[in-house]
Amino acid sequence: MRSVEEQQSRVTAAAVAPRPVRVAISEAQGLLCAEEVVTERPLPGFDQAAIDGYAVRSVDVLAAGTDIRGEDGEPTELTLPVVGEVAAGSRRPIRLQPRQAVRVNTGAPLPTLADAVLPMDRTDGGHARIKVYKPVRSGDYVRRAGDDVQPGDVAVRAGTIIGAAQVGLLAAVGRDKVLVHPRPRLSVISVGGELVDIHRTPGPGQVYDVNSYALAAAARDAGADVNRVGIAMMDPRHLREVVEGQLIRSEIVVIAGAVGGGASDEVREALSDLGDLTVDRVAMHPGSVQGFGQLGRDEVPTFLLPSNPVSALVVFEVMVRPIIRIALGRRHPMRRIVTARAVAPITSIANRKGFLRGQLMRDEETGEYLVQALGGAPGASSHLLATLAEANCLVHLEPEVTEIRAGEEVEVAFLAQRG
Repeated sequence: MRSVEEQQSRVTAAAVAPRPVRVAISEAQGLLCAEEVVTERPLPGFDQAAIDGYAVRSVDVLAAGTDIRGEDGEPTELTLPVVGEVAAGSRRPIRLQPRQAVRVNTGAPLPTLADAVLPMDRTDGGHARIKVYKPVRSGDYVRRAGDDVQPGDVAVRAGTIIGAAQVGLLAAVGRDKVLVHPRPRLSVISVGGELVDIHRTPGPGQVYDVNSYALAAAARDAGADVNRVGIAMMDPRHLREVVEGQLIRSEIVVIAGAVGGGASDEVREALSDLGDLTVDRVAMHPGSVQGFGQLGRDEVPTFLLPSNPVSALVVFEVMVRPIIRIALGRRHPMRRIVTARAVAPITSIANRKGFLRGQLMRDEETGEYLVQALGGAPGASSHLLATLAEANCLVHLEPEVTEIRAGEEVEVAFLAQRG
């Protein structure tokens, strides 16, 4: 019986990342940047107003708010004539003369010689002439050319996950395409004479094809580009044709229902001339019986998973998901693991690493993680799909651990977060 770590090492060694491709930035979200995006122009591209107000020379308003006296010695207010207006997007250059103001909108290019923007609330808001109540310093409320990014700066680094902010920055520096690590193509096939698609009514002894839908969803969640093939007949010739067709278009192939009973022998025989597939017992539960090999001319990693949907999803999580993440270029392909305190006893099977469904919570007072195992006794509840739907984590128990008492700590891997 292989250890989980041995099987994971064997599987991840076969992971191959597709070659980087150049895509439109609108299609790059969630992918890993595969290049250093160096900017060719400054951002902002010109000096511009940061707020609505009046463009001025700061030296002309330094005396605002102080005791100003006119020629006759009487107190007076600092006023400036407003000689024009510049809207955002204006392409008409304006040159500001001493002791003048130009009304500007946010984002408008700053007139020549202006070095500050006077906010509206520091004036009386006049149109032809303004009274200035408070001064501004040089550079106040101005976005200088290159404040954000200078030519030659790296806007997005290789290895960065492209999110909304990165897409926005790429657009801001004028990039319509970017080189990324593409999503690996993954095909999901279900086998089993008892299966019917969800669009049909099961007859006696028949069940719905759960696996191809559930595994396809898990693969999309991991970041793969998924082709859900659906149900393939167990006829050797037909199965071989289906799998061979997917090997041409996929970086990963997953065949559910292909281990346990006589199914694994039939599948391996049908695919024997495509490559070497082995079915092993792995020291884990659920899903101890599983298969793996590399098929076709391109040696595509191919997985044989149990027919039990919970076991199939757990094996997918432990074995298949990491190579999807590696193919995406992720440096840390495994799920985040935290330590949690058990709120009730948890039991496990001796000599097998447990991956048990759980509900992870947070103590509001202490902030520590708490976990409640779901699904009942190990080995007797691996078919209970509803408890997996309730789970937000997998509790990891080492092979030598058969029981965790309430209050003891365990390692827990996050699954999808609930919003």
